[in-house]
Amino acid sequence: MTTREKTKYVHEGQYVAEVSVQLIDSSDSWSPCLSLEDAYKLDDVREALRQGNVQAAARYGKVFELQPVAQG
Repeated sequence: MTTREKTKYVHEGQYVAEVSVQLIDSSDSWSPCLSLEDAYKLDDVREALRQGNVQAAARYGKVFELQPVAQG
């Protein structure tokens, strides 16, 4: 079993958080997968962004605010 680092992006409303997680590679059919801790981390970030709590989400990674640049 090996692990590798991966950046996941969590988009909620006008915010996107860039969160680092560890993917676990193994020989079974569910590979690659996240650890339970990383899955909870992504859930915490998503909930914080949903509530507009940017500071709480920023504990786990970078947070970006999306802005429209053109309308069609």
